[in-house]
Amino acid sequence: MKNHYLGFLHKVHLWADVLLLNFSFLLAYVFRFEDISIFIDNQYVNLLLVANLVWVFTIHILNTYQFTRLSYHFNVQLGTFLKAVLAHGAVMMAFLYLTKQGEEYSRYQFLMTYGLFVTLSTTFRATSVIFLKMYRQAGYNFNRFAIVGKGDLASLIREFYGERKELGYRYYGMLSPEQDIFHIDTLEEMIREKQLDYLYCCLNEMTDDQVRQVIQLGERHKTQIRLVPDFRGFMTNMATIEYHDMYPIIQVNTKPFSSFNEQTVKRTFDLIFSCIVMILGAPVFFFVWAAIKITSPGPVFFKQQRSGRWGEMFYIYKFRSMYTNADTMGLQHSQGDGDPRITPIGRILRKSRLDELPQFINVLKGEMSVVGPRPLYKYDVEMLMEAAPHDFQRLLTVKPGITSIGQINVGYADTVAKNVERLRYDLQYLKSYSVFDDVLLIFRTVQVMVLGRGQ
Repeated sequence: MKNHYLGFLHKVHLWADVLLLNFSFLLAYVFRFEDISIFIDNQYVNLLLVANLVWVFTIHILNTYQFTRLSYHFNVQLGTFLKAVLAHGAVMMAFLYLTKQGEEYSRYQFLMTYGLFVTLSTTFRATSVIFLKMYRQAGYNFNRFAIVGKGDLASLIREFYGERKELGYRYYGMLSPEQDIFHIDTLEEMIREKQLDYLYCCLNEMTDDQVRQVIQLGERHKTQIRLVPDFRGFMTNMATIEYHDMYPIIQVNTKPFSSFNEQTVKRTFDLIFSCIVMILGAPVFFFVWAAIKITSPGPVFFKQQRSGRWGEMFYIYKFRSMYTNADTMGLQHSQGDGDPRITPIGRILRKSRLDELPQFINVLKGEMSVVGPRPLYKYDVEMLMEAAPHDFQRLLTVKPGITSIGQINVGYADTVAKNVERLRYDLQYLKSYSVFDDVLLIFRTVQVMVLGRGQ
């Protein structure tokens, strides 16, 4: 049987959400008014009808239930569902405000409806994902597939599904596309005998004529054909496909955060977070300023040239943690706790990372980001250009940050080996971006500050 339960899961989620929305509304009504018998005779019936119509409209616009086997994960499901709930809530509030009926309905019942709806639907999704994963791992609800190809790419496809039993794909053979041994009749017999759902074609091993023959074969037997180009080696650059009329164009992003959405989201997050820190952290700024002024003669702030995006130099701001004559001692990198240039209050500032706070000014100016690879001294740049030129040039494509995954895991880098190690960690950050990752790194940085583990 081909395409097992095709579309069934989408319909289950759709109708489950509709039922849970109505159930949550009625349950919230009972909690609020303690009598369901009067429900039919009042205006809440109309409100429930509107809520259902708005929900259908919302999920249609947002494509809430458009997912595949690969994208059917709890996080993905929860994310798309919560977007729909927020949009639904906003439309309902706008409706009540514009019709001037808000005062006729209970806010308690309104909020409880959404609370129950989110709780029940989230529980349903978690249960569905766990059950389906166990069901497929037990050998049920699987898709049959074969591969046209014999090389490394074909092996990677087979290993991918072999390691992910929960996706429900079962391997049924591999056929070489070499011209002298490739027979379309043999492939057709395999499709018919094995009742294949999917046929993967490794394009790097096939001719255009072979691809056309396989597609025609798939049409005859209702077998889905998946064409697999060999993108290995540059997919780490997050290649995307654009269609220019009828021609697919593969765009390889040569710099991270190259899309307008990513740039906008990251810059917006930087500005909002920096403003919050500068406003709420004003007492801390003043306390540190006073402590430096009282304990050590000289300026409170310290600025130094660092390498920024595209290698452009800029001045980074910090609270001064060393004596004013530190540059006359002939040392470049910090020597740790025993460094004679560091003031007593400076040791505390470095351990707690409070000396980095003025860098939020650099963020507001657009020279830095909250999260990103640390800006380096000129001699550190020259060191890394010799040790790892390609990797380091990739780091230069993004703004440096106040904190980074490399700074958290490695800390202060005073040797080539540590600089390269920190570089490797920071490269992980560039592979994908999300606000959630930035927030997580900020929480880890706060943990370092509270525990005094800064270096």
